[in-house]
Amino acid sequence: MNDVADAAAAAAALQPERLKLTEIFLSLQGEARDAGWPTVFVRLTGCPLRCTYCDTTYSFYGGQWWEIDAILAEVAKHGVRHVCVTGGEPLSQKRCLTLLEKLCDAGYVVSLETSGAIAIDGVDTRVSRVLDIKTPGSGEVARNLWSNLPLLTAHDQVKAVICSREDFDWAKQIVLQHRLFEVCDVLFSPSAGQITPRMLADWIIEEKLPVRFQMQLHKVLWGEEPGR
Repeated sequence: MNDVADAAAAAAALQPERLKLTEIFLSLQGEARDAGWPTVFVRLTGCPLRCTYCDTTYSFYGGQWWEIDAILAEVAKHGVRHVCVTGGEPLSQKRCLTLLEKLCDAGYVVSLETSGAIAIDGVDTRVSRVLDIKTPGSGEVARNLWSNLPLLTAHDQVKAVICSREDFDWAKQIVLQHRLFEVCDVLFSPSAGQITPRMLADWIIEEKLPVRFQMQLHKVLWGEEPGR
């Protein structure tokens, strides 16, 4: 029995590492610190959360299996420096950590968009971790993994999608309580259809809150067009 198990383990070790992907495409980064840069997006399939404002629900299911080396080859075809690994929730696939490491080894400027519900301690330190804080309006506030916050560095970013004034006040308290603005960039985004961009901008100015207002640049340019 041990010989059979050992043989199975050896065979598994020889199998190429794979990830399930929804899409790979070239666009402009629409959010966060690198907004505006031509960027290859690697969108992994699957997410354990169901945020009320999610605009990528198509990535929850389906997808195709890709060998990690094939992903790197596809990224290289686009000929740009910036790569964003996103989802879904990319960290819900354990081999995402291997992909991130290999992208960094290849010399790319790599960012990871993650929900904040899964531990980020295993992510390569060369990656800029864009960590969501789920507000009450997201419907997933209970999924925030607060132990992630002490792990953040100046290389990382924190993002909150604001659905209401109540969300804003709640997120303000989190930012101030944890003094996140002293650690890394903090970004607030308006939730489309729930508050207007101007409302959020006015609240930030009125409160003199040390956060960065942002909108989704790709949606301003291309609306809901897939792969943009």
